[in-house]
Amino acid sequence: MVDAVARIESEVREVIRRRGLDPARDTTGVRSLIAEAVADYDERALRGAVPPLADTALAAKAVLDAVAGLGPLQPLLDDPTIEEIWINEPGRVFVARRGVPELTTVMLTEPEVRELVERMLRTSGRRLDLSVPFVDATLPTGERVHVVIPDITRRHLAVNIRKYLVRATHVDDLVGLGALPAGVAAFLHACVVAGLNILVSGATQAGKTTLLNALSGSIPASQRLITCEEVFELRPAVRDVVGMQCRQPNLEGTGEIPLRRLVKEALRMRPDRLVVGEVREAESLDLLIALNAGIPGMGTVHANSAREAVVKMCVLPLLAGENVSSQFVVPTVASAIDVVVHLDLDAHGHRSVREVVALTGRAEGGVVETASLFTRPRDAVAGVLHRADGYPPHEDRFVRAGFDLARLLAHGEN
Repeated sequence: MVDAVARIESEVREVIRRRGLDPARDTTGVRSLIAEAVADYDERALRGAVPPLADTALAAKAVLDAVAGLGPLQPLLDDPTIEEIWINEPGRVFVARRGVPELTTVMLTEPEVRELVERMLRTSGRRLDLSVPFVDATLPTGERVHVVIPDITRRHLAVNIRKYLVRATHVDDLVGLGALPAGVAAFLHACVVAGLNILVSGATQAGKTTLLNALSGSIPASQRLITCEEVFELRPAVRDVVGMQCRQPNLEGTGEIPLRRLVKEALRMRPDRLVVGEVREAESLDLLIALNAGIPGMGTVHANSAREAVVKMCVLPLLAGENVSSQFVVPTVASAIDVVVHLDLDAHGHRSVREVVALTGRAEGGVVETASLFTRPRDAVAGVLHRADGYPPHEDRFVRAGFDLARLLAHGEN
């Protein structure tokens, strides 16, 4: 079977070269070509000219994966239970299945890994060489790819492929997944509709992008959304939306578009809402200025807790320059961010909201004042949140949006 598939693959590649087809763009034509090649092989097998195929459909899929997909990695990409794939070295390919890492049986060679990386980057317009040893890119099918080459790594290319499994386009979907209670979902929905600024925090793979996407589903249909990301990951269910991603410098070292530039440009595009996929560095200052200018927005940040996320947002803007001081940043954070939602990833791979914290709008002694709205008791299972004694800011916005804030908070209790 393996030899037969290799023979068909070789024949298909030769026809593709002769016809000048692009397998990445003309998938329909390649599928038709493979079907013809498999049928022709079957006819030869009936005459005894070649060994028969045990499963023609499986053979056609294997050839398609090799020619138009990512070869041995394609079955992992097609598996809906796998969320991330990473290669530490050619013989060690790992996956995260429902949040739990496992070593696969996939064995690659060094040339195969390099060829796969070249294929991944072919349509992205991004490059990888000694001058640019890191790359972030998006596959045509939406997966995010990150690659590091030696000598930054010890010996082998390090490859991460993060699949974006769209499981939630609204906060109600997260209730069905057990990520948060219905009452808390209703409160967060009201926060978005009312125009509060929301920061989503958590560790890597905790589900920050998924929650941000779900919250975006609560944006009123009449409003215009602008998203800014390093690479495209968000897929908000919004009618009027423009997504922008960063760009690497060209071979001459010019043409780079950083996240800070995207945030600034977004303000010129008549946004009713602004979403920044992930805040890492000085772009946090531009986001804070935008939020403080009356444009409701959301973003994500890596942090160990909601309060640590607030502290981090007070520190990151200082990277923007020596003229930016904490005397400016701390009160700006206090007034610009309204709610922080912190996510947790447990040992079993289950993602859920661990706490929801409000910023009261006050800062004293260089510390932003926060108030717990919903917390998870220490002995509670994932997805269980209890009402704390805090109260969110801007009750008037909830009233104008038609929500009874006291009722929302009371129903947020499990």
